[in-house]
Amino acid sequence: MSESIRRTGNETMPQQAASVAPRVRKGNLYAQLMRNPEWFTVGLIVVTCLVVGGINPRFFQFATLFDLLHSATTVSLFALGTLVVLASGGIDVSFTAIAALTMYSLTKAVFAWWPDCPFFLILIAGAIGGLMLGVINGMLVHRLKAPSLIVTIGTQYLYRGLLLTFVGTQFFMNIPHSMDTFGRLPLFFYHTSDGLRAVLPVSVLALVIAAVVTWWLLNRTMMGRGVYAMGGSLAIAERLGYNLRAIHLFVFGYTGLLAGVAGILHVSTNRLANPFDLVGTELDVIAAVILGGARITGGTGSVAGTLLGVVLVTLINSVLILIGVPSTWQKVIIGAFILVAGTLFALGRRQ
Repeated sequence: MSESIRRTGNETMPQQAASVAPRVRKGNLYAQLMRNPEWFTVGLIVVTCLVVGGINPRFFQFATLFDLLHSATTVSLFALGTLVVLASGGIDVSFTAIAALTMYSLTKAVFAWWPDCPFFLILIAGAIGGLMLGVINGMLVHRLKAPSLIVTIGTQYLYRGLLLTFVGTQFFMNIPHSMDTFGRLPLFFYHTSDGLRAVLPVSVLALVIAAVVTWWLLNRTMMGRGVYAMGGSLAIAERLGYNLRAIHLFVFGYTGLLAGVAGILHVSTNRLANPFDLVGTELDVIAAVILGGARITGGTGSVAGTLLGVVLVTLINSVLILIGVPSTWQKVIIGAFILVAGTLFALGRRQ
């Protein structure tokens, strides 16, 4: 009798395991997908391209790709800096104010005092200026022990107030010659079937360099490990021996540096210095980073996912007009994508 019971139990166990195994494998596949949220963003990009290209076949040409890269360069530099801050568990909304103050002040000063200044010196000065403003953010966040969102809202108003009160409020097109020359310099160009000249600007190289450097900092340095550790748990990161002050200064300083570079490139490629430019793009940048898989609570995020998020947001903002979608619907679509992505990512973490 006991042998019969044991034999029956042994026979039923494989059957139960067989019935459970498909569910486990399915759950594992879903969890794997959610642990690599970049694939979800890739899917949204593919669907968007197919819809737009199906309605307007002119979308599938190199000229469109060049325009997208041109539009995405500044946003991508902002997004890479935002990724570093979000990965550390913080948030920064002052980067557009840093870029505006840096680009307008330097352009105006160089044009007035040294019109023949080489472009690389202007770019270095922009990076240093942005770095200094970003370090101020980091010092305030660390010293005040206040939420970084509150601190950077305050510095955003402070930097913009300094710009509009003491520097200027009028835009001007007479930018330094070296900046104008750089803005016109093509990395690659060709003539379309319509006789138009499609140009890939050389400023795209700055995006490539920034992406590689950001990836290396986050994945191959102790500072990058500290950033993710602090984003996971501030208390645990401190017990592990990470210097929280240094990490705060690094993440906000690096974000400011990229913002300063982005501002100088923005003026050069648009050949226009406007103190009101870039205002209001903070939410688009943060949306791109979140769509790339970064959590607002910190500890996660990747360079590849961030760039894919920028591509998706740039597609929505720049290309939907080709199929007759009103610009007022762009925010609706981005918001819907964020809600869907956030829901799926949360379900994946539970799984």
